Amino acid sequence: MTGQVEVQQSRALSVESYGLDVIADEDRKGRPAQLFWPWFGANVSVLGLSYGAFTLGFGISFRQAVIAGLIGVVFSFLLCGLVALAGKRGSAPTMVLSRAAFGVRGNKLPSLVSWMLTVGWETVLTILATLATATVFERLGWGGGDLTKVIALVVVGLLTVACGVLGFDLIMRAQTVITVVTGVLTVVYIILVADQIHWSTVSALPDGSAQSMIGALVFLMTGFGLGWVNAAADYSRYLPRRASSGGVVGWTTFGGAVAPVVLLTFGLLLAGSSQDLSTAIGADPIGALVEALPTWFLVPFVIVAVLGLVGGAVLDIYSSGLALLSLGLPVKRYVAALIDGLVMIAGTIYVVFYGGEFLGQFQGFLITLGVPIAAWCGIMLADIATRRRDYAEDDLYRPGGRYGDVRWLPVLTMLVATGIGWGLVTNTFASWLTWQGYLLGAFGLGGKEGTWAFANLGVLVALVIGFVVQVIGGRSAVRQQEA
Repeated sequence: MTGQVEVQQSRALSVESYGLDVIADEDRKGRPAQLFWPWFGANVSVLGLSYGAFTLGFGISFRQAVIAGLIGVVFSFLLCGLVALAGKRGSAPTMVLSRAAFGVRGNKLPSLVSWMLTVGWETVLTILATLATATVFERLGWGGGDLTKVIALVVVGLLTVACGVLGFDLIMRAQTVITVVTGVLTVVYIILVADQIHWSTVSALPDGSAQSMIGALVFLMTGFGLGWVNAAADYSRYLPRRASSGGVVGWTTFGGAVAPVVLLTFGLLLAGSSQDLSTAIGADPIGALVEALPTWFLVPFVIVAVLGLVGGAVLDIYSSGLALLSLGLPVKRYVAALIDGLVMIAGTIYVVFYGGEFLGQFQGFLITLGVPIAAWCGIMLADIATRRRDYAEDDLYRPGGRYGDVRWLPVLTMLVATGIGWGLVTNTFASWLTWQGYLLGAFGLGGKEGTWAFANLGVLVALVIGFVVQVIGGRSAVRQQEA
């Protein structure tokens, strides 16, 4: 038994040799239930509490926000669970399995979007961890200036990059620890601030329009599961082929969704009880949550906040490295992860020390990249649904194989769906995104100032277009490939 533990520890601390490779059958291990740990650990962050303020910012009531949260969070992680099926069937990273639909080189388009999304998310999470640490240290009187931010950035950056470089085994072990520690400390946080909830104030929030509720729902989809679909098969690919498909879908969905649903609901109660807190969250989404805490819990709060954010950043940096490789960068996986880590640190330095207001840029980023990733997700789900056999793994790496070089239908579908989707969302969050929403008037939805302007319909439309076109137009191609 001792020997087995030593072997597991040795594997966790060694650099993973797999990059875009198909996982050999002898290295495929585990059960679907083990997928719970990485997905829960990546989504148990106290950032979920701040989403309560973001959601109420759409001008809806607590009741509407809870409904939007349940549907948006659970449905978006169900999409992750369905995409994760491809990992079990193909033993390769998500952005390699996507080649079956787009072609080997045609898949560079979704790979680029995937890389931008995952690098963006890991940078956002690192920014939040750095700002939260500075806020808590300032509250403790230990100094919250630039030196504290630099130290926080170094610690968070090293933890994230180390896990990303060493790879799968360390990530799985680290996520188990993160899950336990952050889960327990988050429960303590909820108990300590529960007296800040004023139900009479929360219940008095007036209902908003149906369009506002849809906008909140789509925003939550992009902020939670839809931000992970492009990485969903990166962890299920290690499972044996005989693993239960229902288990893969179920444990991915449950692991990803359960913590955000609880945290979002409690965050709605907190934000709905205090307009001042909602406003403060806009400037510092994590640090603002410390105001109601007793001094003795501030250090544990830093631990829970940083570990929760690192849990998400670790999965992002691993998958962003794989996406970079699928773009054709001729380096080892760990080098790609290291490159992404440097990009992450550079982005964090810019925002923390020079970038000014943060929340608007963050929301604009989510909605903007949410449109093309939704289009890709629709195409990928349709491709998975129409396949009856496992992937021909060797052909995923050969432009001359059965999956082809560039498959123009999905490539053009993703581009057209993205163009339509961007025309049906608006972003006042950042000045460089005001060009969006150009189809709202043409489609009779009231233009950029109308009632549908902030419903974020473009994300849903892109998802549906991608799925429907691929189901109808791609079925014959799949049949030819499987013949």
